[in-house]
Amino acid sequence: MGWAIMIGLALAIGLGLGWFLRHDKGALQFLAAALLLALAGYSWQGRPGFAGAPRQPPARQSLPESEFAKTREDMLGRFDRAAGWLNMAESFQSRGDYQTAAELLQGAARRNPRDVDLWVGLGNALVLHGGGMMSPASQLAFQRAQAIAPDHPAPRFFYGLALAQGGDFDGAERIWRELAAGDLPSSYRRLIDERLQAIAAARASGEIPGGPPQPRPTTPRQN
Repeated sequence: MGWAIMIGLALAIGLGLGWFLRHDKGALQFLAAALLLALAGYSWQGRPGFAGAPRQPPARQSLPESEFAKTREDMLGRFDRAAGWLNMAESFQSRGDYQTAAELLQGAARRNPRDVDLWVGLGNALVLHGGGMMSPASQLAFQRAQAIAPDHPAPRFFYGLALAQGGDFDGAERIWRELAAGDLPSSYRRLIDERLQAIAAARASGEIPGGPPQPRPTTPRQN
């Protein structure tokens, strides 16, 4: 069947082009040589008897939703200008492309330097890009967010969350206890209390060592 199709194609091409080249003997010879070369190549490389084995496209990797993505709408809102940038960044993060997410939010924060949500999102994106560890760049982003909105709990809450993701549960607990001691809306207090309870349960079960830390200021220092 494969040879029949190949010979049929060669004849169709030869007859079709031969009609236009019938007055040019040299062109006809070149066409014949090309068709014979194609048939020779097929006889050498062609495997018409083999069954087809189409490859399936690789499944797109989808990572679990981050703690930042789960809580940011409750802390930062969902209908402001920054929400679109954060949604795009999270789409890259869900595929493991942390670098593109960080670069996207870095550009957005530079164009909107007074947007606290973008600086918080950038701090979180840089932590994810750094393998879950706080870096000087991510800490600076959280500092910028706190400087823009010193009375808003979100910069400190997410700074504590980033510390916890990197294994600094003592630092995260101190920050969240400081926030819990203030006057907060019930929705914010619920998020903070849930995480303090999770740390307490992890300490009680031995998943993380040590006891409750002594309170002391650990929020990012302002430059």
